[in-house]
Amino acid sequence: MKNLKYFYGSIFVTIAGVILAMYVSGNIWTALYLVIILALLEISLSFDNAVVNAKVLAQMPQFWQKIFIWIGLPIAVFGMRLVFPIFLVDVTTDMGFTQVLNVALNDPEAYHHALMEGFPMISAFGGSFLFMVFLRFFLIDPPEVQWIPWIEGSRLFKKISELNGAHIFIALMVGAYVAYHAQEAMGLGYEVGLAFIIGILVHECLHAMNHFMSSAGSSSGQLVRNGLMGFIYLEVLDASFSFDGVIGAFAITTDILMIMIGLGIGAMFVRSLTIFFVEKKTLSKFQYLEHGAHYAIGFLGVVMFVKISGHVPEWLTGGVGIGLIIVAFIHSTIQNKKDLDL
Repeated sequence: MKNLKYFYGSIFVTIAGVILAMYVSGNIWTALYLVIILALLEISLSFDNAVVNAKVLAQMPQFWQKIFIWIGLPIAVFGMRLVFPIFLVDVTTDMGFTQVLNVALNDPEAYHHALMEGFPMISAFGGSFLFMVFLRFFLIDPPEVQWIPWIEGSRLFKKISELNGAHIFIALMVGAYVAYHAQEAMGLGYEVGLAFIIGILVHECLHAMNHFMSSAGSSSGQLVRNGLMGFIYLEVLDASFSFDGVIGAFAITTDILMIMIGLGIGAMFVRSLTIFFVEKKTLSKFQYLEHGAHYAIGFLGVVMFVKISGHVPEWLTGGVGIGLIIVAFIHSTIQNKKDLDL
């Protein structure tokens, strides 16, 4: 019960969301069912996001932590789950923003069709960003503790990590293959390749700006680096995770308002989990948890590449992500007991 305080906000948002969903749908049980399923979908797909968020958030001042929760929440619910997908449809199709917004609110089926039309480019961007997060963790900033030594401690891994820009080269090779496959399957090689490169550039620009600000050495520069840049990084990361949830939600319902409510509730719980992990110093207590989260992120990135021209069920994506986190948690617990016995 003591830890329940971290989820008070999520519980309040859930109650408000369910009431609003009942009003929108006009059917209590249908609304309750859709909200629960959509929230669980979002949590399952973004659980590893909470772990990675906790690492970044722990380095940020308390002021920016609160900004991430309270200002980041409407951005997550309305921005990333409604406005941002509409913006992406605007960019990747011939429809204007106002037209897309009108279609999203009044003709969900047509909006879903437009979203799927732009999905190859959306998925390439989000997948490349997540793949870069995965590569940076294991190649650029490798953790001192290894979870799977035969992979993370292998000679090949060490050789690659010693090469400057190896993570970018690997990502570009993967991007070239993804673009070639998209060209062969749908004739969208150029568009998918460009979106993939933009995802890499956004990731690298955020880290370059972070490095530039940290080089200033001033207290204000440090505050901006750990605050503003961390906030922007978390929002872009959240956007990358939201793509899969928004697309998967249409398999459940085409009601855009219901999707926003359900996914928004899930996003709130992910944020509550993030704060819980930070306050309880979960990552330092369970040494392999971060590894599991990044393997899950790498897997999700690959899944988004596959989804450009294929299909991967959401239960598999979410199941593997949560499964990796659970295995990492159990292994961390076992290792902690062994360390105590020494």
